[in-house]
Amino acid sequence: MSGFDFELHRSTNAVTSREQAHVTFWSGSVGGLGNVELVVPALEVLDVRDRGRRSGAMVTGESIPRASFTGLWYGQRPRLAEGRLSVAGQDAAVSRRAWRASRRGRALRVWAVGREYRYRETTGRRHHLLSRPEASVTMARSSWKDPDIISGSAQGSVDSVDISLAILFEGVYTRNLSLRGALISGPSRLLARVD
Repeated sequence: MSGFDFELHRSTNAVTSREQAHVTFWSGSVGGLGNVELVVPALEVLDVRDRGRRSGAMVTGESIPRASFTGLWYGQRPRLAEGRLSVAGQDAAVSRRAWRASRRGRALRVWAVGREYRYRETTGRRHHLLSRPEASVTMARSSWKDPDIISGSAQGSVDSVDISLAILFEGVYTRNLSLRGALISGPSRLLARVD
């Protein structure tokens, strides 16, 4: 696949339990990959005992590998802290350099299905870039907290794994990928750990 654009639109949930009342879905058709959905928080990727402390995000679709991320709870989204990533049923590694000043230096480093990626904030907290040497996916949210639309633009030899990861990280709390964001969200994150 080469360059294409896509949009995921927020949808409401038919609530069947109290826990599902706060679940949000974004879905849409992505390139030639069919329908894709982002779910936050994704209760099915969490152990029942962790649901009060951890949150999860999950991407599913017709022709993309399932990807999920779990981490300490912040709002509805999982944070990068104590994060666990799974792509296509395989555990993946995630790391970052928290003390770097630049956005590029603070980029999230991801190793999944034999590839190395970088995920970083670009022009502001609503704009992100997932990249590997042959491909990149630029993502944007219509608003920071609860976007109605999450849009993407794929460049290069993008495939289903790239799309799955790029969409997944839009469901993760990544505000601290910029130094300013880390300074702003630091006190709240510290208080969340005390609880």
